[in-house]
Amino acid sequence: MKRIYYYYLALTGFFGLFILLMLWNTILVPSTHLPISLVIVCVITPILIPFKGLLNGNLKSCTWMSYISLFYFTHGVAESFNSPDEIYYALLEVLFSLMLCAGCAFYVYKAEKIK
Repeated sequence: MKRIYYYYLALTGFFGLFILLMLWNTILVPSTHLPISLVIVCVITPILIPFKGLLNGNLKSCTWMSYISLFYFTHGVAESFNSPDEIYYALLEVLFSLMLCAGCAFYVYKAEKIK
């Protein structure tokens, strides 16, 4: 498979995860214990840090994005067991985080293989 397809897979996973987390924490199931703005900052900030590098195709940023997406995978698995009402959102989080992780990892792998 061409390297660009893995990059598109990573971008699809990123934007899907970003949109899902924004909707989940604001409109679909907003927090009743914490301010929504605090939840958004804590949830969204980790994937926004290497975002510029991901858009530029920077290999180091893609590697970090792959690592960071594993936290969202873990969160999605935990939420799917703890909150039966939100299982579909949690499974979508697992799917998008796996797309992001695999896309970034294979994008970096193919780039290193070319060198």
